[in-house]
Amino acid sequence: MKEYAKHVRFDGRLLILGFGSVGQGVLPLLLRHLDIAPRNIVIITAEPRGRGEAAHYGISFREFPLTPENYRPFLNETLRPGDFLLNVSVNVSSVALLEYCQQHGILYLDTCIEPWAGGYADPSLTPSQRSNYGLRESVLALRGRFPDGPTAIPTHGANPGLVSHFVKQALLDIARDAGHRLETPQDRHAWAALAQTLGIKVIHIAERDTQVADPPKQIGEFVNTWSVDGFIGEGMQPVEIGWGSHERHFPADGARHDFGSGAAIYLCRPGASVRVRSWTPLEGPYQGFLITHAESISIADYLTVRREGQVRYRPTVHYAYHPCDAAVLSVHELTGKNWKPQERQRVLLEDISGGMDELGVLLMGHAKGGYWYGSRLTVEAARKLAPYNNATSLQVAAGIMAAMVWAIRHPRAGIVEPDELPFDSILELARPYLGSLIGQYGHWTPLQDRGQPFPEVLDTTDPWQFKNFRVE
Repeated sequence: MKEYAKHVRFDGRLLILGFGSVGQGVLPLLLRHLDIAPRNIVIITAEPRGRGEAAHYGISFREFPLTPENYRPFLNETLRPGDFLLNVSVNVSSVALLEYCQQHGILYLDTCIEPWAGGYADPSLTPSQRSNYGLRESVLALRGRFPDGPTAIPTHGANPGLVSHFVKQALLDIARDAGHRLETPQDRHAWAALAQTLGIKVIHIAERDTQVADPPKQIGEFVNTWSVDGFIGEGMQPVEIGWGSHERHFPADGARHDFGSGAAIYLCRPGASVRVRSWTPLEGPYQGFLITHAESISIADYLTVRREGQVRYRPTVHYAYHPCDAAVLSVHELTGKNWKPQERQRVLLEDISGGMDELGVLLMGHAKGGYWYGSRLTVEAARKLAPYNNATSLQVAAGIMAAMVWAIRHPRAGIVEPDELPFDSILELARPYLGSLIGQYGHWTPLQDRGQPFPEVLDTTDPWQFKNFRVE
């Protein structure tokens, strides 16, 4: 059996909250790369799925759904200062858990800022309040209360997470190829200045999942390569876009937030009902769902240039997600039933017959047009690299493992977003699990082959306007 380097020793207790596709996928990586005794790991989940996988490693497994009423007493009994809470659950408030960990000296990481059950569609909240923008602002507000708290890294899987580091690598690649002589930026102001200097107008998190379901999706079934509940929750949230300073056409169904950084806008429509044009090197042009994701907001905010309190530069940033074909059919069926979820769910693992996840960032508007940088990971490679994984889950697991190693090495960093971490250190840790990391230029724009067979209302003076990307 292959020996793996232990990156860091951890003597505390590790609580894994949630044990679906991501929890099961990351456990083998944590046991390989953290020097931790299995007896010090505890899994708490709301359902029996994964019990056998936990038993295989001798890990404690307990079914105990957390609620607003019981989470504090439970955590009081389970965790002590110096322990680590890895939150890969759904329907449990990330803000509540993160606040608890800050109060009690516990390290924390999640892959998505989740509300309590029902929070994504709570009619008593405005779309702004139940957006990822609003959830992020709630997390950032904790910084003022805990300026020197234990390390907490919200939203660090693959996307959000690794894609923030892909953006930085892509910026350096473009600068190098454009003949710029510079040192690697050391803070957000320098990174934002570099993006402005290069002329980056738009950044897509451009993902095409080609993994194939075998057997195919059935009527009344939602099939996906990762959490079905998580995908439906994201798909029902309002569309969110990091809104660029170059944009001239504010969407008719768009709205601005009246609090926080002002880095993003939202559309008064569910993300799974809106499609955008994008491009990856292998797929070429495609139409993806504009699903809300935390990185759309945090990257746009991180790369904002302000002078005298005014925004002078910001790129437009958003997700352009083409999931596996079975998931596309599942979303089509879901929206046809007016967002009533199917009775059956299936997360694909062994029932994948082939395909890959091509996940990266597409930076557009610079002198060379477009540059995609990211991971190409086939399901066959993922299975060889780690058990209990498909291509999608392993990309997420790699991001979790890398950020956890950094957090344990830097236990008093406070609340830090993915964009604030050292990108090269994180990519070095995650790289063995990402298949091929490649960068490729392309000449595609959203105006390519447009205006036929019927006329369209386009802004031909600037291909990088959001209205040209959106599918009307």
